[in-house]
Amino acid sequence: MSDIEKKSDIFFIADTHFGDERILRYENRPFASVEEMDAQIVRNWNERVKDDDTVYLLGDVGNESFIKNLSGRKFLVKGNHDTQSNEHYRRVGFLEVYDMPVIFEGFWILSHEPLYVCKNMPYANIFGHVHANPIYKDFSEQSFCASVERIGYVPVSFVEIKRKIAGK
Repeated sequence: MSDIEKKSDIFFIADTHFGDERILRYENRPFASVEEMDAQIVRNWNERVKDDDTVYLLGDVGNESFIKNLSGRKFLVKGNHDTQSNEHYRRVGFLEVYDMPVIFEGFWILSHEPLYVCKNMPYANIFGHVHANPIYKDFSEQSFCASVERIGYVPVSFVEIKRKIAGK
């Protein structure tokens, strides 16, 4: 396959909290200011994501004015801080907005908050919400946390998630 025919990629990220100065102290984010945090997340996103790629933001966007500056086709699974209407989020740049968890590719449950999945269930969960809380693992056989604190403030590719869960 040539570079021209390259298939677009799928990425996940959660808990950007753009413009939220409080998150620096709540989550001990390694930035001197909210402006530095926002600029770094935008830079990381745009260095990794191309315009034809797809990104699922799994809640807690923060200041939506940053969305228009982010590469890719963006989808939002709303989090507890995403209180505007779905139409509002579409106007600021999301192609689609979901109030409830989404079943993705028949196996993956995309949600803001972690969902209960066990070995007897035919699903795995990609989620955010928990930030760096040590009670939750970064990933397990059936789950992956996409909170920015756990993924280096860079959208994580679906391929990477599947490799980690598979133990590779």
